[in-house]
Amino acid sequence: MNSEKIPVLVLTDVVVFPNNEVRIEYDDTFDKSLIELVDSSTDKLMIIVNPISEDYISDITSLPKYGVLSQLKLKMNVPNGKTRVVIEGIKRVRVSNYLFTNGVYEANYNEIEISNCNDNHYFNILIKSLERYIATVPYMSNAVMSQLNNVSTLTDLCDLIASFLPVSYEKKKEYILTTNDIERAKLLIKDMNEDLRFIELEREIESEVEREIDESQKEYFLREKIKVIKQELGDVNSKDDEIEHFKKKASKLKCSNKVKEKIARELSRYETISNNSPELGMIRDYLDWITSLPWNKITNDTKDLKNVEEILNSTHYGLKEVKLRILEYLAVKENTNNLRSPIICLVGPPGVGKTSLALSIAKSLGRKTAKISVGGINDEAEIVGHRRTYIGAIPGRIIQGIRKAGTANPVFIIDEIDKMTKDIKGDPASSLLEVLDPEQNNKFSDHYIEEEFDLSKVMFIATANYIEQIPYELRDRLEIIELSSYTEYEKLDIAKKHLIPRALEEHGLTTLQVNIEDDALLTIIRNYTKEAGVRELDRLLATLLRKIVKKILIEKDEVFYNIKSEDIEEFLGNKKYFYEKNKSKSEVGVVNGMAYTVFGGDILPIEATLFKGKSELILTGSLGDVMRESCMIAFNYIKSNSKKFGIDNKILEENDIHIHFPEGAVSKDGPSAGIAVTTALISLFKNKEIPKTMSMTGEITLRGNVLPIGGLKEKVIGSHRAGVRKIYLPIDNKNDLEKIPEEVTKDIKFVFVDNYQEIFNDIFVKED
Repeated sequence: MNSEKIPVLVLTDVVVFPNNEVRIEYDDTFDKSLIELVDSSTDKLMIIVNPISEDYISDITSLPKYGVLSQLKLKMNVPNGKTRVVIEGIKRVRVSNYLFTNGVYEANYNEIEISNCNDNHYFNILIKSLERYIATVPYMSNAVMSQLNNVSTLTDLCDLIASFLPVSYEKKKEYILTTNDIERAKLLIKDMNEDLRFIELEREIESEVEREIDESQKEYFLREKIKVIKQELGDVNSKDDEIEHFKKKASKLKCSNKVKEKIARELSRYETISNNSPELGMIRDYLDWITSLPWNKITNDTKDLKNVEEILNSTHYGLKEVKLRILEYLAVKENTNNLRSPIICLVGPPGVGKTSLALSIAKSLGRKTAKISVGGINDEAEIVGHRRTYIGAIPGRIIQGIRKAGTANPVFIIDEIDKMTKDIKGDPASSLLEVLDPEQNNKFSDHYIEEEFDLSKVMFIATANYIEQIPYELRDRLEIIELSSYTEYEKLDIAKKHLIPRALEEHGLTTLQVNIEDDALLTIIRNYTKEAGVRELDRLLATLLRKIVKKILIEKDEVFYNIKSEDIEEFLGNKKYFYEKNKSKSEVGVVNGMAYTVFGGDILPIEATLFKGKSELILTGSLGDVMRESCMIAFNYIKSNSKKFGIDNKILEENDIHIHFPEGAVSKDGPSAGIAVTTALISLFKNKEIPKTMSMTGEITLRGNVLPIGGLKEKVIGSHRAGVRKIYLPIDNKNDLEKIPEEVTKDIKFVFVDNYQEIFNDIFVKED
């Protein structure tokens, strides 16, 4: 008997076999204390037992007489507060007595004398049974076959098969307590044969079911063949079947009498027209369309406003304004039971969740969805359909979407409403007026259908990137809700709550295998993405997880991955964007403007230089007309106020001035660069450096007045990301500061100005 007591680990759901490794995680204090005790010992040995009953805590005699002497191979604490251990079973032992001291079970044990059971007869039978079992049972892993070369005794063979066999915990416990090798071999053979009988019975049942399905398919095939033969022969019965089919559909329609009369007239034409007439197919298609539309079929909106709010919050971060608008609409609708659906237009940069938010709105309301994209459309027939006189005519996309939705009150999403084009084929924006005008869309008439369809019950949600590019006549009928860029910290929160859990599930991983720390996520956001939304961030997270899956499956690397900031380059390569470069030393004639791009906000460095010439103004940097005019206004404003600014007129008269906006391959335009250009020029003329941690935005007039600008939130967020800590803004934009997150505004000093003279005094006078 082993005189030294060693710890006992009681497992109620896992069985450890000799010569077999298991991985276990604990979050129970009792188990942790035992593992700590084992880990502190020199040999790291313990006895693992599986209790006979659940009363072992109060009745120590419920613990079995046999267990497995095991060794702790690895212990690791994981971030979720659990402890992961790897335990290897060594051999069966007989437990002589148990003790429970200091919250831990301990025991003495005796070696089990194992007779030389290299019984070739049972050994060979067991091998053959295993081969037949693996070949037959689909859910049995064949990995066990690769380990048979290392097995030479019946004892080891029984334990190896028992560890792989897909049986219940109680069965595996029985294998441990059966110490006689031959008895254990018989038990394994019996269990495998029993499972094989079940598999055989299951296959017989499946075969019978498949035979019955084949019979029904055969019958269907013959019926379809008869139908085709009738059509080829011009059999009138085929046409009669279709007429009967359309009559049944028409009888079930909940539509106006006018529509029913139209269907009846077309059916009458279809009955009397010759089978050889080219109009036959056209009338058939028309009847199919008009009888398939959900004329008055509607779904009931969800009345539980709390549930609607929870669904919207669970799918999208922030966006309080649009969520509030939906809740207000539902509240008033429930209160009056008679309310026109709003026509909402979500405007914002790509990737901020406009389309997905519209889908979430439909889900929260309990409505069906229809979705079309009008980007690039230049034919108004795409919206209002083709006349039936044209060959191949079909309804427009609005009616097509309504038919697919199957209800008369879906949430209808119209994407890219700012990207329609107008040419000789027509103006699709004008065609959308009848669709989106609440005063007339209850009598929408598609050119193909020809009958009025009520669109007033439809909730239209349009999306656009630029509000300026939406045709004015459409914009006047839309309820504009702007979705701004996400801040870094909003992206971090979105990644943790939405993107990472979804990506882990898609890649078959869990939080027990991968954890991405906050600093690593911020590194990806800052140095690998340049976007207003989170699409690129989502793609990069998928790239990172793919590489981890490869390591796990191909390189057999099963360690826990805790991704830190310094690990990102290993998975995603070199950094793409370096905002730290904007913190370099200050320069004369260089000022940070503020831009609103498709990626959200960013700083826009403006450079100015001069050289001998004739007072010409040279502009470069792929500028639009508005920016060119801003530069001219800024230059002429300085010339007209040169004495006030203390600038020698000779500098202006004897030199050419060159203003350049770097990144010339990117087109730039917009009314917000005036004060930045003015500051860059005065800095050049007065040889005064402008701090790199300063930026400004706002248009200037010839009198020096500073005009308000748009996209303030995105511009401020972009400047903050680039290290700017002082910003000059038009005074009329002061109220817009409320929309900017506090984590951004707390780091920045804002100076609001009404006239450029205030900026000049603050930069060029106060510090002199």
